[in-house]
Amino acid sequence: MSRVGKKPIPIAKGVKIEKSNGTVKVKGPKGELTVEVKPEITLTIKEEEVVLERPSDSRQHKSMHGLYRALIDSMVTGVTTGYQKKLEIVGVGYRAEMKGEKLSLQLGYSHPILFSLPPEITVEIPAPTQILISGIDKQLVGQVAAKIRSMRPAEPYKGKGIKYEGEYIRRKAGKTAAK
Repeated sequence: MSRVGKKPIPIAKGVKIEKSNGTVKVKGPKGELTVEVKPEITLTIKEEEVVLERPSDSRQHKSMHGLYRALIDSMVTGVTTGYQKKLEIVGVGYRAEMKGEKLSLQLGYSHPILFSLPPEITVEIPAPTQILISGIDKQLVGQVAAKIRSMRPAEPYKGKGIKYEGEYIRRKAGKTAAK
């Protein structure tokens, strides 16, 4: 049996899980999320936990079993506490600011980059060199953080660019002078 899939998902207080026509809805204090579950995976909703089961030990069923358990667990966590990613901007003159509903980034190019944010995501800028991305959908928060980081990833010589908080940038030695 799948190590991830066999664990029951604990339901936090204030969270409601509903299943109808292959769709699982998770409602909580922060919002509502849905996911489509294949009909082969059976979902049993009890008072304090949700248990997923698969029909056979085939490779396909094993992978779906763990996947859907992880997705539903992430949804329960998202609607109760939410997710957040922190980005750091390193470099002289590099900064970020909010302009209305868009994120404006000065990253050493000749023009500022305007990044449109999805409505489900909130962005805070505690300092001009820090970006805090938060939301209830784990996948969407990570995707937005990755897109912002891809505008100017940290380079290995001086470390200039956008990096995740706590990310280690492996440095390279520059060119050495001849003779």
